[in-house]
Amino acid sequence: MNELKFPDGTIVDGWFFENKILELDNLPKYYLTDYIKPSDIVQTDKIQELIDIIAANNGGVLVVCGGNYKTGALFFKQGVHLYIEKDSMIIGSDDICDYPVMMTRIEGESCLYYPALINAYDVDGFVIYGGGIIDGNGLKSWKAFWQRRKWNPACKNKDEQRPRLVYISNSKNVFISGITMQNSHFWTSHIYKCDKVKFLGCKIYSPANPVKAPSTDAIDIDACTNVLVHGCDISVNDDAIVLKGGKGPYADTDSTNGSNEYVLISDCNFGFCHSCLTCGSESIHNRNVIMHNCLVDGANNLLWLKMRPDTPQMYEYILVENVKGKVVNGIYIKPWTQFFDLKDRCDIPLSYADNIYMKNLDLVCDRFYNISKKDNQYVLSNFVFENINVQQRVNSSVDEEILKKN
Repeated sequence: MNELKFPDGTIVDGWFFENKILELDNLPKYYLTDYIKPSDIVQTDKIQELIDIIAANNGGVLVVCGGNYKTGALFFKQGVHLYIEKDSMIIGSDDICDYPVMMTRIEGESCLYYPALINAYDVDGFVIYGGGIIDGNGLKSWKAFWQRRKWNPACKNKDEQRPRLVYISNSKNVFISGITMQNSHFWTSHIYKCDKVKFLGCKIYSPANPVKAPSTDAIDIDACTNVLVHGCDISVNDDAIVLKGGKGPYADTDSTNGSNEYVLISDCNFGFCHSCLTCGSESIHNRNVIMHNCLVDGANNLLWLKMRPDTPQMYEYILVENVKGKVVNGIYIKPWTQFFDLKDRCDIPLSYADNIYMKNLDLVCDRFYNISKKDNQYVLSNFVFENINVQQRVNSSVDEEILKKN
């Protein structure tokens, strides 16, 4: 059996192939029904109190069972894990007052903003698992966002104050499996400065209609190393898997920013999304990324490289292979000018995309190569395309349906 290698030749570590669904049978279980009843009333304080009790007792598993529980921001601590039983649900409050303003990481910067529904900072071995659902309950904020856009077309994502669904930072050995994450107000899951994170068999959804769920990226990977996304079903009204890391004319000198390295995306199913794999609009350096053995049905882009005129970027050693399905564009590269700001810098920092490989693709699409050259902004080099089978779609009803969703 040939060893799988990252595009620069580094052998993929055995950690990436340990895909067994983790169970925590040896840890004490704390059943939420022993403390509170399922309710559509927000019960943040009581749930957080139980998390604190578990932490004080040297850890264990918070078991969500018996129905649905509504809450605001929850903060998990070292040794406390989350299990959600099938047919049970954590539902996020749709009142932003249930999410306290605090320092956090969002849209490529560390700033005062709102935490997520589920939060974990500086933990080792945090696990979220089970067959249940984390539901953001985001409809109210989606409607408010689009209403605000009608009033002010230049409003930014953070102007409509809304929380993410899951946020994990400065942590390692994180394991998220079997969970459905849906209807987030903002980004669905966001990991920042983490090492060794696995998403296994998760389902991640947000709607494109009748109300679009704006900026509900499925998985935002922000300055992380060793990330596995395996066997997940993803359909969201924004990008599916996004590599982030910072933004701005001096982003590469800011210690709060960073690179993403060693990311493997395998055996996933992508429904409608703006892009399956995106080097994001807040991204400075991505290296050694593989997406392979995936199915796509209705994405706008298979691979999207967003090139910001105000940020020095390097995207290198990225491989997309063994993918089948329907997309609008196979590879999409254009300047990303939304809300950019050169600040006091007079020149446009030069960016690069190098050693990008796309192999063994079987696609139905409008256009495989949708690439704009911009020599004064970015340099594209060493792109390799092998065994690409493309059936061009012209004026089909499927096209119209996809474009209406965007």
